[in-house]
Amino acid sequence: MKRVLITSSVFMLLAWLVFAGDGKSQASSGDSSGPDITVTPRTSSAPKPLATENAPAGRTDIRVDKQLVLVPVAVTTNSGQYVTGLDKENFKLLENGVEQDIETFSSEDAPMSVGVVFDTSGSMGSKLVRSRQAVAEFMKSANPEDEFLLVQFNDEAQITVPFTSNTEDVQNRLLFVQSRGRTALLDGVYMAMNEMRHAHNPRKAVLIISDGGDNSSRYTENEVRNFVREADVQIYAIGIFEPVGARGRTPEEFEGPDLLRDLAEQTGGRDFEVDNIGEMPDVAAKIGLELRNQYVLGYSPKNKDRDGKFRRIQVKLVKTQGLGQISPRWRLGYYAPSK
Repeated sequence: MKRVLITSSVFMLLAWLVFAGDGKSQASSGDSSGPDITVTPRTSSAPKPLATENAPAGRTDIRVDKQLVLVPVAVTTNSGQYVTGLDKENFKLLENGVEQDIETFSSEDAPMSVGVVFDTSGSMGSKLVRSRQAVAEFMKSANPEDEFLLVQFNDEAQITVPFTSNTEDVQNRLLFVQSRGRTALLDGVYMAMNEMRHAHNPRKAVLIISDGGDNSSRYTENEVRNFVREADVQIYAIGIFEPVGARGRTPEEFEGPDLLRDLAEQTGGRDFEVDNIGEMPDVAAKIGLELRNQYVLGYSPKNKDRDGKFRRIQVKLVKTQGLGQISPRWRLGYYAPSK
């Protein structure tokens, strides 16, 4: 009796499976539908992975990953030309005064994630056209795998274009911006830096375009400065400032240059003060070129303590006879991992 019941159950199960399978197939058919040293910048913008022995491909911003610290370094002449063609032996690297062994080295371009922090406050009215042109020039050096983010700020900051690989998304958005309100610069920087945590590319940078200091932010200068020091994002800034003797210059505008300079220097970036708005596109193109002409030094810290403390980095150039006066610029340091 048990054998009959089992056999019947099996038969019923097989019949059900055949019926269900036939139904699915019918539904499917119905739905079918060793180079020479030179000071000539690289011109190629094709994305290339970071070739190192121990570091993941493309990681070129300072960070600690399996105890490997990566430091981007720009080398320029006194006239501002970028020096390419240097080798690992041309660099000496120290952490808190102790020389470190450079384990990985790269001078290749790599995809980037860039946040554009754009001032649309009331005082920007006559400067918006050139500011838009500056963004367009900056993006001409972009790689196909780059991504961009747009943060606009006046009385408050907001993300108006989330990360996109289409540079036209950002430029088209800027065509419709209007100037009004006050200047929440610090909030704009904080928002962009925070959003960089979601970036897809390890190389990260922020470009700030503004004409004055802050007078409307919730975040303080100290809060933003500390946040900037903890992040692995390079900051570049174009400050459009009135002459010092200008009658209409506000106290915030007097503080603007120092604020942008401090934020940029903390990260190994640069700030540019522009008093002729016609120069803005050229300055922006220069920033884009610098980001594409950086060396990356990687080292495992000799100090293995996981104390969470800030460690100062110093980069020196050696064996550069015959190159004239050249100088490096790098991020000031990083925070060690905590326990």
